[in-house]
Amino acid sequence: MQEARQERIVLLLLYLFTAVTGLIDAVSYIALGHIFAANMTGNIVLLGFALAGVPGLSALRSLTAFAAFFVGALIGGRLATTLEPHSSNWWRMTAFGCEALFLLGATLAATASVPFDSTRLNAVIVLTALAMGLRNATVRKIALPDLTTTVLTLTITGLAADSSLAGGSDPRWQRRVMSILLMFAGAVVGALLLRYSLALPLGLATVSAVCGMAVFYRSSRLESGDTSMAGKVRKDAHVGNLERSPRDHATEIASPLGDQPPTPILREDKS
Repeated sequence: MQEARQERIVLLLLYLFTAVTGLIDAVSYIALGHIFAANMTGNIVLLGFALAGVPGLSALRSLTAFAAFFVGALIGGRLATTLEPHSSNWWRMTAFGCEALFLLGATLAATASVPFDSTRLNAVIVLTALAMGLRNATVRKIALPDLTTTVLTLTITGLAADSSLAGGSDPRWQRRVMSILLMFAGAVVGALLLRYSLALPLGLATVSAVCGMAVFYRSSRLESGDTSMAGKVRKDAHVGNLERSPRDHATEIASPLGDQPPTPILREDKS
């Protein structure tokens, strides 16, 4: 039951992160100079356009986002390799905590009182792409089917190719449809929030990462509590066994049934 509950929580969190991806890419494309901080497929395509001289695009900004995303994925992979064998909850909590720190840094960079020049612009690009690369590596390791939180191409392909219209059985169609709708909704919300402030959607993304960290922190505490309780039960049983008197042990040896006294030996009266 505990494992099923944990899987439901992870599912809901990945739904949330899917919506945040739409929000982050709305921010990065609209406000950060036509790049993608989460969707590297789109970013590589935009990089090609920029190198071909398409107006309004920047090869340097696209390369910056790509490099930061790559480094973030390296960090996420290292965290998984190091922490996941010891505790999956601590690993996930640490990963989403690092994502929250990167997004918080991007939020603070967006709210700084200095003019929004190229330095601040590149700082926000780097921090958001680091966060998204780290999260992608983490979600990839979690490996919940049809919930990558950033890529919808295979999700849409699976929705069509596995549908009853194509002779399939429609596996996980609800999850696939939810992923599409949530990323769309996140993009709409991100675009609307940008009318008021760049920091507002980034702050909302930060809160989502903090929620993920908090959920797995609580799960890790429950996991530690269960382990401690099991250890205490074993210890109490061992101590209780040691405190039993030698007579009790002798009774057990004399009587395999434990709670029954030995049968008395009747001696024949020879008088």
